[in-house]
Amino acid sequence: MDQGLKRRAVAELVGTGFLVAAVVGSGIMAERLAVGNPALALLANTIATGAALVALILALWPISGAHFNPVVSLTTALQSEPDWSSFSIYVGAQILGGLVGVAVANLMFGLPAISVSHHTRGGVQLVASEFVATFGLIVVINGCARAGPKTIAIAVAGYIMAAYWFTPSTSFANPAVTIARSMSDTFTGIAPANVPGFIAAQILGGMAATVLFRWLLTVPDGSETTRRKNV
Repeated sequence: MDQGLKRRAVAELVGTGFLVAAVVGSGIMAERLAVGNPALALLANTIATGAALVALILALWPISGAHFNPVVSLTTALQSEPDWSSFSIYVGAQILGGLVGVAVANLMFGLPAISVSHHTRGGVQLVASEFVATFGLIVVINGCARAGPKTIAIAVAGYIMAAYWFTPSTSFANPAVTIARSMSDTFTGIAPANVPGFIAAQILGGMAATVLFRWLLTVPDGSETTRRKNV
């Protein structure tokens, strides 16, 4: 592995780790302070997640493209950015980062580093909402790609904050985050049995959005109107 790819992989690990720590940690804090009010807990969790996304994307975009999400890496690999040889490294770093992030969040709040979640998130409607949430996320990223990292950071954070509320699954939209959240038996957790369905829906949603944008950006002669940036 060359030094450039190593740096990008570490950036993805760190970024995904902090994102998961923000999601899980704010969920634990929110649940403790909301005194049984789930709407208030979700609102606090939403704000913290959105704020973390803006900061992390802006900080790490110049290094790795700030994917923090295997579906984002997949959709960019489909367009050769990064290439397939880098894709597996990105995904491995993201999953490892997520697991480190959830362990850190659990430990910071006096919980076991790993506690398998019993929070059931089953049902066709939740799986379908993960397809919708991830489809929308990739649409937002593709649509804002030419505008640069500042716009993407705000757009992605804004979309995820909104999707927390308009999807019954609360918009995981990220396989690495989904896997990590199964390791915390807290407000933001998901039972391991529900993880495969969520991940399948996320991948399908991301690929569907990629196909849509490939068509939207194609002019009649078959060429693409713009080359998508690495995001």
